[in-house]
Amino acid sequence: MKIKTSWVLTALLIIGLILTGCQPKGDAKEESLSSTSAESSENPLAGKKIALILQQNLGTFSAQYIEGVKEQVKKFGGTVTVFNSEGDLAKMASNLDAAVNQGVDGILIDHGTKEALNQGVQKAVDKGISVVAFDAGVEVEGITVLEQGDQQMAEMTLNKLAEDANGEANIVKIWVAGFAPMERRQVAYEKFLTENPGIKEIATFGAATANTALDTQSQMEAVLKQYPNEGEITAVWAAWDEFAKGAVRAIEQAGRTDIKVYSIDMSDEDLQMIQKENSPWAASAAVDPMDIGRIQVRYLYQKINGENPEEKIVLEPVFVDASKLPKETVTTNSLHEFIEGWGASEQGYTDALRELERQ
Repeated sequence: MKIKTSWVLTALLIIGLILTGCQPKGDAKEESLSSTSAESSENPLAGKKIALILQQNLGTFSAQYIEGVKEQVKKFGGTVTVFNSEGDLAKMASNLDAAVNQGVDGILIDHGTKEALNQGVQKAVDKGISVVAFDAGVEVEGITVLEQGDQQMAEMTLNKLAEDANGEANIVKIWVAGFAPMERRQVAYEKFLTENPGIKEIATFGAATANTALDTQSQMEAVLKQYPNEGEITAVWAAWDEFAKGAVRAIEQAGRTDIKVYSIDMSDEDLQMIQKENSPWAASAAVDPMDIGRIQVRYLYQKINGENPEEKIVLEPVFVDASKLPKETVTTNSLHEFIEGWGASEQGYTDALRELERQ
């Protein structure tokens, strides 16, 4: 019995030694953890949680802007959650508070007013969350605000309108209050009318709705019935491409070849309509919507990285003249081949962000 017990103990000892030899070494495990930690320290910007707070998501311009945001965040190794407020400023304020309470690393804001957002933005700043807004009327110290060259875009399109009409025109303005970029465009519009007495505004309307282009089309149809004769309306100036879409469709359906449309903003859908044979859409001024999203993300990551970009960033607009476009179909991705200055902006990049993309 003693012999058998001894044999069993010896066998168990041998098995134990074999199993011990098969286990991973403690030092190797520590090296692996140390290596992971080192990689993380080399990429302090990787894995960040970003929130995008939208006042509303309408039309292809918004869709392409969101695509640009997502693309750039992904390149930086982060994740983005989109909060669509559907035009409701109270909901937008609530969405902003939700993002702050979730403890995100950075917040992007698209449009909105200071009355709705200042309190929530201040709360984010106080918690150390980086914030970059686009076309928003936010007034909080410590954030960066991007805006398109709104007055410049208005001037570009209005001057083209006046040039094409030889300084004499009856125009319809489609515009809506309550949006920071619209208010800036209106400033340029009022100045233009003062300096061009031969340009007369005969009608104005506009509303941002869930179906802006369709609603605009209905309203434009009513205006065309009010002014049914050739020459009574020379041109339409649309302060937003969603307005322009509705106006163009109404003009085309009415068979009015005497009216031209001049607008602001640009998307793939807009280009399709502009390139259509005999389209009334004559010109637009815009910044590539995907580039806007990309640039806004870059400035946000600068702030997350402890850098201090300018508080106000103005994006340079580009004038798109329909007569400069080819017969073949053009998209916003290929527009740079025909319109100088369009797309592929490097604005907002730093060496640290380039390295983050590379990794």
